[in-house]
Amino acid sequence: MGGQAAVTEVKRDKPWIIRTYAGHSTAAESNKLYRGNLAKGQTGLSVAFDLPTQTGYDPDHELARGEVGKVGVSIAHLGDMRTLFDQIPLAQMNTSMTINATAPWLLSLYLAVAEEQGAPLAALQGTTQNDIIKEYLSRGTYVFPPAPSLRLTKDVILFTTKEVPKWNPMNVCSYHLQEAGATPVQELSYALAIAIAVLDTVRDDPAFDPDSFPEVFGRISFFVNAGLRFVTEICKMRAFSELWDEIARERYGIDDPKKRIFRYGVQVNSLGLTEQQPENNVHRILIEMLAVTLSKRARARAVQLPAWNEALGLPRPWDQQWSMRMQQILAFETDLLEYDDIFDGSHVIEARVEELKTQTRAELERIGGIGGAVAAVETGALKRALVESNAKRISAIEAGEQIVVGVNKWQNGEPSPLTAGEGAIFTVSETVEMEAEQRIRAWRSERDAKAVESALADLEQAARSGANIMPVSIAAAKAGVTTGEWGERLRQVFGEYRAPTGVTLETASSGAAEEARLLIADLGERLGETPKLVVGKPGLDGHSNGAEQIALRARDVGFDVTYDGIRQTPAEIVAKAKETGAHVVGLSILSGSHVPLVRDVKAKLREAGLDHVPVVVGGIISSEDELVLRNMGVQAVYTPKDYAIDKIMVGLARVIERALDTAGADRREGGTGRGGEAAQVY
Repeated sequence: MGGQAAVTEVKRDKPWIIRTYAGHSTAAESNKLYRGNLAKGQTGLSVAFDLPTQTGYDPDHELARGEVGKVGVSIAHLGDMRTLFDQIPLAQMNTSMTINATAPWLLSLYLAVAEEQGAPLAALQGTTQNDIIKEYLSRGTYVFPPAPSLRLTKDVILFTTKEVPKWNPMNVCSYHLQEAGATPVQELSYALAIAIAVLDTVRDDPAFDPDSFPEVFGRISFFVNAGLRFVTEICKMRAFSELWDEIARERYGIDDPKKRIFRYGVQVNSLGLTEQQPENNVHRILIEMLAVTLSKRARARAVQLPAWNEALGLPRPWDQQWSMRMQQILAFETDLLEYDDIFDGSHVIEARVEELKTQTRAELERIGGIGGAVAAVETGALKRALVESNAKRISAIEAGEQIVVGVNKWQNGEPSPLTAGEGAIFTVSETVEMEAEQRIRAWRSERDAKAVESALADLEQAARSGANIMPVSIAAAKAGVTTGEWGERLRQVFGEYRAPTGVTLETASSGAAEEARLLIADLGERLGETPKLVVGKPGLDGHSNGAEQIALRARDVGFDVTYDGIRQTPAEIVAKAKETGAHVVGLSILSGSHVPLVRDVKAKLREAGLDHVPVVVGGIISSEDELVLRNMGVQAVYTPKDYAIDKIMVGLARVIERALDTAGADRREGGTGRGGEAAQVY
C-alpha cells in the first residue's frame, strides 16, 4: 500500500472587515450594542447617527422634535462620544462613520476621545463618509451650500492626510445614488464625477503641497451598493476598479499602483427589501453580498448588510447577528478566499465590463461639459435624471415587467412566524428625546461658558478666513461645544441651502393609468377646480425618493401639486396648505418620527382653521403606529407594501371625496365636521 498523499497547504486571503450599521437612541445603549456585536465576531464598527446629529442640531432644537435617537445614535457633545466608545480601544478599532455635513465635527469629537484614551492619531483607522455632493442628490443631510461644503470636505482630507495618515477622510458614496434610483451607469459616473470634483478642489487649493497628492488620492475610498442584478453588479464593481485606475493615471498622473487601487466598502441594497413576505429579504441580502465578494479583483474591503426586517422598522440585535453570520459563513466556511479571481477570462464578464466603462466615460464627458458634478447638482440636472430613473423602475414593478417575488408575483404565502409576537420589531421610546434634552441642558450648565464662547469665536474666525476647520473644531470639542452650537456658528458664516427637488415640469415619467386620470378629472368637476395636493416632508428626514415619486405621479394624473423638498416644519407645511387651498396634505416620513410630527401637523391645521383638510401619511410605519395615526384623524396610511402609485392616486381621490361628503352632510345637519373619522385605505 502506498503512503499517505501530502496535504497541500492553501493560503487564504484575508477576509473583508465585517460590520453592521448600528446605533440608536443613546450613546450608552449604542455602546452596549457595539460591544455585543464585537463579541459575536464583528471586526469593525459602522456608526449610524440620528438626524439632528447629521444636520447639526442639538436634541432640544425645534427641528429635532421626534427625530432624536430614531435612525441612529444622538451625539451632542464630547461626553456622548466618550460614552459611545467606552471600553472600545480606538487604537485597535476600524470605525466607519456615516456622517457628511457635520463630518469635521464628529471626527473632531472622535479624535478628542482617542486622545483621552491615549491612542496616537497615527494609529487610528476608519472612515468618515464626508461625501456631501451625493447628499444634494439622494440622502438629504446637507446643511451648507455646495462651495463651503466642499471646502469642509477638503479641510478634513488635508488634515487627516497629514495628521491621521491611516484614516480614509472620504467615502465617495454611490450607495445612496442607487437607493434613489440610479442605474449602474449613473452610479458609476456620478460617483466618479463627485470624486473628481473633490480631488480637483484639493489640488487647486493655493496652500496645497502637490507632492502629497498621491497620498491624498490613495486615501479616497468608496461606499457602494449592490442590487439583485447579480452579473451586472459584479461587472459594475470591476468597471469601477478599472475606471478609477484609469482616472488616477490619465487625469492625475499617479504612478504608484498601490495608490491607484480602488478601495471600497459596501452595504447591499435596502431599496429592494420588501415589507411583504419579509423573510425573502434574507435571500436577497445573501445574493447581493456575493456580487461584491466573489470577484477577487473587485472585492469589497468592508461589508455591512441590512437586516431582513428593515422594511418593517429598526432591526433587533438578533436580526443584525443573522446578517453578520451570513458574512462569517461565506468568509470562513467556504473556500472562496483560497482562489484567484474566478471571473478572469470570462467573455461574458469582460464584454459587460467594457460596455459599462464605455457608457460611463460618455456620461462623465457629458457631466464635465456642463461644468462638473457641482454645477450639475446646482442646475438640478443630476437630481432630475435620478427621479426619472426611479420613476421607470417603479413603473416597471407596477406593470409586472420587473418581478419582485411576493410583491407583484406569487403574493400568496404562509404568514411569517418571524414577524409574530411582541417585540418583533425594535422601537425607540419617545422618552429618549426627553432624556436627551435633560442631559444636554445639564452639560451646558456644567461646562466653562467662557471657554466655549472663545472656542466658538475661533471656529467662526477660521470659517471666515479660510483656515482649516479641523484644529479649531477639535479645540471646540474639548471645550464642551455642542453639535448644535458648532452647526449654528457655521450656518451664520456659510448660510443654508435648499437643493433642487428634481420634480419639475420637464421631469419625464412613465405616465399614469387612465383610470386614475379619469377619476381625478371627475373629482375636479365636482370641486369646480383642479384638485390640490401638498406633499410635505416634516422633520429632518432627507430620504425624499417616495415623496418625489408621489409628487411626480400626482402631477401626471391631474393634481395641482406643491412639493417644496425636505426639512419642513409642521408650521411651514400648514402655511403652504392654507396658501394653496389644498384639498389633501400628504406627509412622507421615513425616520420613525411619524407619530410626534403628524401630531404637530394636525394640531397646527386645527389652529389654522384647516381641520377639514384630510391628511394622509407614508413611511415605514408599524401596524400599531398606523392605529395611533388613524386615531389622530389620519385618513390613509401607506407603507412600502403600497408599491402601486396609481392605486395611491385613486386612494387620494377617495380621501378628498369622503371629505366633501362629510362637509356636505355637516352643512345639511348644521354640524362642524368629523375630522377624526378614520378611513379605509384603497
